[in-house]
Amino acid sequence: MRITESLNQTQFLAAIQSLESNISQTQNQISTNESFSTASENPIGAGDVNNYNQALAQSQQYETNANSAKTNLSTESTALTSVQTTLQSLRDLALEANSGTESSSDLSAIATQVTQIQNSLLTLANTQNGNGEYIFGGYSVQTQPFTLTATGATYNGDQGQRQIQIAPGQTVPDGDNGDAVFNQIPTGNGTFAVTAGTGNTGSGTIGATTVSTPSTYDGKPFSIVFTSPTAYNIENGAGVVETTGTYTSGGSIAYDGTQVTLTGTPAANDTFAVTPSTNQSLFTTVQNLVTALNQGTGGDNGQVKLSNAVTTAINNIDQALNQTSNVQASVGGRLNTITTQLSVASSQQLQLQSSIASIQGLNYTAAITTLDQQNTTLSAALQSYAQVQGLSLFKYIQ
Repeated sequence: MRITESLNQTQFLAAIQSLESNISQTQNQISTNESFSTASENPIGAGDVNNYNQALAQSQQYETNANSAKTNLSTESTALTSVQTTLQSLRDLALEANSGTESSSDLSAIATQVTQIQNSLLTLANTQNGNGEYIFGGYSVQTQPFTLTATGATYNGDQGQRQIQIAPGQTVPDGDNGDAVFNQIPTGNGTFAVTAGTGNTGSGTIGATTVSTPSTYDGKPFSIVFTSPTAYNIENGAGVVETTGTYTSGGSIAYDGTQVTLTGTPAANDTFAVTPSTNQSLFTTVQNLVTALNQGTGGDNGQVKLSNAVTTAINNIDQALNQTSNVQASVGGRLNTITTQLSVASSQQLQLQSSIASIQGLNYTAAITTLDQQNTTLSAALQSYAQVQGLSLFKYIQ
């Protein structure tokens, strides 16, 4: 085979190009701090890195979801704390009104304060998060959940509860709809409620009510009907007398697993209805209290009617406090779950990043040494070629 000058040049240029390509690759590795940047450089390693990157991206998305849910739930928890504080102030005002020593002007002033509290509760029920979304609107996050009415408030949201995925197979609700928090509040003691008859003429007022024997309480309505100031009948829902008893002010009337305490002196034919608890809006409870306070003690038997109305309101406020406390406990549990999962996600991401680095990471010191060697080799090759090109027989012919 004849070796020509052209062939030598071609081979040399190919070798130079190969050296320059290797130098470029090493420089790219140093600039990116990665041992390879394309699948062709390390097919197996690239496949593993791709799988790890997909898992890392998914974990980071779950982390973003969890932080979003955490923000919403923290906002809700703060709002619920304020609701409970406001409700406690409302309860204190109701107790003050029920002392029996307040004048009409005092009751009117308390009614004004209760109205202000109602507005505060409305503001809290319409709390928005940092994105301007209403946290108690269910799925209807762009719609103001509550608007005041003459009898309480109208709920404009829905019964939805958004579920946010924070891990594979794990979701958490990022809030609670306003209907569940503010409307679905049991009346009375949470099991049954006692209501004084509107036509009562005596001074009998409602006191403590309890379920004394849960196993015998069947939830059927009945009435306590006084036949005299010291005697009563228990009538079922059909008006049939079930039993009779003797009444003493401050004593308990027991029937069907319940105990009802009454004070004062009822008149003959006065009635007190005992019915299973139903759900009532917090805003209805507040409005009923405002109405009772504004009516004051005027009219026939006004003080007794006021006392019974305020006692009913206090019982319902207690149920609202219990309801919001239960919701807040649920929110706290969800926040704890998210905090735990965020910790797990952080550890998982560190492990994935470590795995990626172990495959694709660059030994920087070794890469610098390789680059120096490649540059030296290229320089030597160029010098050698220049010297070889200078050799010619004609150079020595005189």
